[in-house]
Amino acid sequence: MDADVRPLTVGEWMLTLLVLAIPLVNLIMYIYWAVADGVNLNRKRFCQASIFWFLILMGLSIGFMVIAGIFGGLFAFL
Repeated sequence: MDADVRPLTVGEWMLTLLVLAIPLVNLIMYIYWAVADGVNLNRKRFCQASIFWFLILMGLSIGFMVIAGIFGGLFAFL
């Protein structure tokens, strides 16, 4: 199926943002819109980029927590 490449209207963006503001529903819709065929290409790329940013920031957060834990453990013995 061909992807819809037309620009989203303001109303469609408002509906998209409303759906993404609902807990648990947003997780399902982010994943669905990011991987499904036939979804508007703009919405698909937006969801893919949001998921990538989430993963990058989670990785950085975990890395900083590990580093803080290591330094905290080292300084606990001083």
